[in-house]
Amino acid sequence: MTYFSDYSKKRFAILVLIVSISGFSQGMLLPLISIIFERDGVSSALNGLNATGLYIGTLLISPFIEQPLRKWGYKPIILIGGALVFASLLAFPLWKSVTFWFILRLLIGVGDHALHFATQTWITSTSDYKSLGKGMAIYGLSFSTGFAVGPLMVKLIQISEALPFIVSSIMCLFAWSFVFLLQNEKPERLTGDLHARGWQRYKMAIAFGWIAFLGPFVYGFLESSLNALFPVYALRKDFDVNMIPIILSVFTFGGILTQVPLGAIGDKVGRRNVLMIGSFGGAVIFGIASFLEHSQIAVAIAFFFAGTLVGSMFSLGITYMADLTPKELLPTGNLLCGIALSIGSLTGPFLGGIYLEYVKNYSLLLLVAMLLLAVATVLLVFGRNKNKRPVSM
Repeated sequence: MTYFSDYSKKRFAILVLIVSISGFSQGMLLPLISIIFERDGVSSALNGLNATGLYIGTLLISPFIEQPLRKWGYKPIILIGGALVFASLLAFPLWKSVTFWFILRLLIGVGDHALHFATQTWITSTSDYKSLGKGMAIYGLSFSTGFAVGPLMVKLIQISEALPFIVSSIMCLFAWSFVFLLQNEKPERLTGDLHARGWQRYKMAIAFGWIAFLGPFVYGFLESSLNALFPVYALRKDFDVNMIPIILSVFTFGGILTQVPLGAIGDKVGRRNVLMIGSFGGAVIFGIASFLEHSQIAVAIAFFFAGTLVGSMFSLGITYMADLTPKELLPTGNLLCGIALSIGSLTGPFLGGIYLEYVKNYSLLLLVAMLLLAVATVLLVFGRNKNKRPVSM
């Protein structure tokens, strides 16, 4: 029993390490490649389009990843995904081309999604239910911390343009090597009518947990729209250029601070309640911030407090899905959470861009506030609390 407990802790620590390095590489790539392309005179439209490669890769692999996971188990999928990520990172310096780098980002999206899908499902399937929220919060915290630290690597291009790619690749290889210490496991076997393939499984997972997918969707929407469009909006409002990254950073920092506490609270009072209150509180704060744009300090403070409330929506959404979904459908539910995140990440800049283009007299922050208010309303009307995880159909 002691060995099992010790091994479970070791497995969790290794999975968290892998995810933090994955977040680190993603956080580094977004600003690094944007800056390199900007210095080389690549148009902003093409620069932005190139950044979607990661999310497109995630969506492309999503329909094909569940069956290999069920057949081979978690460990092979993590090894394949991790290998794809560090090999792609190492390949960036080989040839500087917009098309080649788009393909590499697409491959990193494929590898990252395989890695995240396997680690998420492994944790949600094997964690003790009473501590699932706290465990997934630590998982989300490790990714967010890595994502926040990643941009610091951009400074290395002052030494060599290839150096950030090489360093991040070596760090990914280091974390990836620990996976060999783990014993392979497989998800819960499908039972009853659930051996039906394809869409039947998706439909059943959506029927059980559709409302939980709102968490990852909103998190993806906020992360991509605020990072991609708030700087544009802020510059139009004559914000200090040096203040913009600080405002975005304090939003992320707020989420990091409350990730584990909110996960633990969700274990006690229910994930739906935490998601609902967080969404409503975030809507109120962003709404207030839209009237305080004459003060950049006030906007930064608002972003920090909004981050403390909505920065955990991805991990809370996953654990809420685990509350609602039978155990044998957890791989499908985790897959759909990843798809919801990617759709949110792609939708955010698109809808936000249209809003900025055609809505001239109202703040971009009002769009964010309206989305969060809509999510809080849906959770209030359709959400339900669960006290234990459904075991099977």
